[in-house]
Parts: sequence; C-alpha cells; structure tokens
Amino acid sequence: MKVCINKDYEQFRHFIEEIPNYFDNNGTMIYNGRRNKLKSFEVGGTLINVKSYRVPIFINRIIYTWFRKSKAERAYQHGMELIAKGFKTPDPIAYVETKRCGLLHRSFFISLHTPLDGHMRLFNDSDANNDGKEQLIKEFALFTAKLHESSVLHCDYSPGNILYGKIADEGDHQYEFSLVDINRMQFKPVSVEMGCENFARMRGNDDFFKTVATYYAKARNYDVESCVEKFLHYKREDRAKRAKKERFKQLRKKIFA
Repeated sequence: MKVCINKDYEQFRHFIEEIPNYFDNNGTMIYNGRRNKLKSFEVGGTLINVKSYRVPIFINRIIYTWFRKSKAERAYQHGMELIAKGFKTPDPIAYVETKRCGLLHRSFFISLHTPLDGHMRLFNDSDANNDGKEQLIKEFALFTAKLHESSVLHCDYSPGNILYGKIADEGDHQYEFSLVDINRMQFKPVSVEMGCENFARMRGNDDFFKTVATYYAKARNYDVESCVEKFLHYKREDRAKRAKKERFKQLRKKIFA
C-alpha cells in the first residue's frame, strides 16, 4: 500500500492508513456515482472528505502502475499546486493506493471538507433571465480569467466542480470560489481559444454566456465580440455532442432491453 500524507495533517495518519478497510462500511455518502464515491468522515472533530475511485479496467491498472500517476495522486498534487498559486481548493490531506497482483487496485483522495455549499449549477440552460446574479457572473468570469492567466486549465470545468460562497462585501469582491474534482488539470499557458472552449460545459442561457464572455475578454485583453462568438460556438457544439450521446444511449437501451 502506498500512502502519501501532507505534513500538516500527520495527526490523521491512523485514519488515513485504515481508509481501504474503513471506507465501504462507514462515513456519510455525499456522492455515489458509477466512476467514484465521495464520503465525509468526522475525525477528532474535523470533517474530512474521502473520494474512492473505482477499480480501473485491467489495461488501465497496468498504465496507472507503471506509466501514469493515479487519479488520487494527481488530485493530491494538483490541489497542492493550486494552493501554491493562490487558488482555493479543499486542503489536500493525503492519497492512498492499494495493489492487487502487483497492479493498482483501489485509490483514495483525502481532503478537508469545504464549507462552501453553493455551486455553479445555480445556472441552467432553461433559465429565463439572470436577474440579481450579475455580480456572481462577473466574479466567476474574472476568477476564471485569473485562473487561465496563471496557466491553470481545469479539464473538467463543469458546474458541479466550481463551488462558491458569499463573503463580506469588500467593494467589488463579494464571492470566493473553490475548485473540486481536480485530477484532470493542466498547468500550461492557456490561449484565448483554449480559454473560451473551457467554458463549454457550463450551463446557462445565451445571456449568461455573453456576460461571462464580455468580462472574461476584458480581463484578458481579448476582443469582446470575438470572445462572445467563440463562447456561443463551443456551447452549441457541446450541447450537440451531448444530445448525440444521449440518443445513442437511448438507442442502445432499446436494442438490449
């Protein structure tokens, strides 16, 4: 078993080392998905989140053992790098990997529970308007611009992976943001094309995307009209891909029903 613990959280070592034996039958389920599960645990008065990644298929077990870092290790390292760059993400506590027959079997990423409970799912494609939300939209756009200017590209930039919370009104700054599900990230220069495409998985009506694009373009000194056009193009492209995928899924259900 491989265990890597953030030196600031050595007090949780026993809990961390027991996670493979403890996870399945304990804790409070936060998310139970096909690819991973997320639970919270109270340890010595501290609320801790543990993400368990599903056992990879055989070929990926070989890849993650010899050629590529596991999702848990990447989430841990990306979290440390985000914090070093001044961005918020739940404090990485540790990651744990177990092996079977010499190959990666299960992996876990352990972090502090974040107190932020708002997420960008607040917006959806059917919203009639964005009344009362412009400050949040503006700060989200500026936050993302700063992220990209800092050479950070979240490759799963979807509404559920961007948390926000209201803070004391400090002039033009009323919200803080925190990134989760961070195993898929790249740290490299982010071009205008990459930056605009990065918003494609967000939800919201056209006014939402136009507003975000406008603030984002101004923050990065891009042409606003061109940026708006790219945002809407990538939004439509993403919706078309998702609709095609859903049609295929429904067809497959009918065939194999």
